[in-house]
Amino acid sequence: MTPAPHTSDRPRDLVGIGIGPFNLSLAALAHPLTGLDTAFYDQRPAFSWHPGLLLDDATVQVPFLADLVTLVDPTSPWTFLNHLRARERLFPFYFSEHFHVRRTEYDAYCRWVAAHLPALHFGHQVDAVRWNPRRALFEVDFTQLDADGEAEALGRTPARNVVIGIGTEPHVPRPLTPLVHTPGALVIHSDDYLDHRDALLAAGHVTVVGTGQSGAEIFLDLLRHRPVGRERLHWLGRTDAFTPMEYSKLGLEHFTPDHTRYFHALAEPVRDRLVPAQWQLHKGIDAATLAAVHDELYRRTLGGGWPDAVLTPGVRVRTAGRLATGRVELHLEHTRQDTRSRLTTDAVVLATGHRPRPLDPLLTALAPHIRRDASQRPQVDEHFRLVLDPSVTGAVYVQNAETHTHGVGAPDLGLAAWRSAVVLNSLTGEETYPLPTRTAFTTFGLRPPERQVPPARRARQLTPWADGT
Repeated sequence: MTPAPHTSDRPRDLVGIGIGPFNLSLAALAHPLTGLDTAFYDQRPAFSWHPGLLLDDATVQVPFLADLVTLVDPTSPWTFLNHLRARERLFPFYFSEHFHVRRTEYDAYCRWVAAHLPALHFGHQVDAVRWNPRRALFEVDFTQLDADGEAEALGRTPARNVVIGIGTEPHVPRPLTPLVHTPGALVIHSDDYLDHRDALLAAGHVTVVGTGQSGAEIFLDLLRHRPVGRERLHWLGRTDAFTPMEYSKLGLEHFTPDHTRYFHALAEPVRDRLVPAQWQLHKGIDAATLAAVHDELYRRTLGGGWPDAVLTPGVRVRTAGRLATGRVELHLEHTRQDTRSRLTTDAVVLATGHRPRPLDPLLTALAPHIRRDASQRPQVDEHFRLVLDPSVTGAVYVQNAETHTHGVGAPDLGLAAWRSAVVLNSLTGEETYPLPTRTAFTTFGLRPPERQVPPARRARQLTPWADGT
């Protein structure tokens, strides 16, 4: 293979790995900084954001102001409102009075931004990151892919700093893993729902496993499109109830920089206890979705009788298997009753969530330099940098890989712009994007952490701002 066309021996100031909403936010805010040389790589052929879950009526669970840039720089050309203006949709949006936009609209907005940023390179799979002590630079190895996703060329980019935003991957509980790989069984993860929607609607009986937002949206979509009285749906999950997400105004202050700083300053054992206790802040179901499910079920009682739909929380799948007929048998256990039963179904949708993609395979060569906590997780400092051995003078930043150090706000879109600004301020050693000193009415702790101050810029880490060379 020959080197990729844009391979260069000239070091980049920042190389981004992965182009999801978080690194897209960083790229958008870095774009006007003409003295900053950046490149972002993603193996996909173009930007896409959970395409299998872009249901017509599903909304983003943060307000439109929580776009890629607005909460840091509302004058940026990459705001959601400017996207509407460019598409001549600003007045219709104004009259629609929607504070939460459709997921399809947010995806279209992100694709619009991605199409205008020259620093983004899709079809590039990053294979490894290593530190070259002789040059005091990172080396980022990648494979350029053709239109079919096949390897076309190899390349290497030297970088003074790296930011990793590789996102999450679908999670399948161990008892259900064999089903996903069983030929003939219609068992899919919710990420692939739209690709299999027609087959699911045609199936005799469908079971949705998972009582979070995705499970609720998929159950509602199936319910709306199946005949009254012949719905033949089952919705189950491990939580004790179909629990609404915490969405009070003061509750939402857990997704502020103030709470992030407070959380980061806590002792590691305290943080580890706090994260699972705050699950309802981000793993419950939007109250409007729950209301829509109930409304649809109620509508189906107007002619008399009850819909053929079973909704059972507090249930876990112990084991599962495919029958000779092609159907699926789920062995269930009710965790509170301590009872067990079997459920035979024609199709299963696993709305069982996502887990962060592990960083270790990408950073194998850096492993000896990474400082870890008592649970062998990478330590992440207040500026979202991995804590590395002092011999590594460059920085590795992470996006949405720091829940264990920064709390439940790590995967929240509402903190995307602020985190990007923290990274850029740290990178430049200047207050390139002024950040607020206070963001919440709640005072988290008796002694709030001091405001983060960008570290002094090292001259060798960045190209000079005056001439951009």
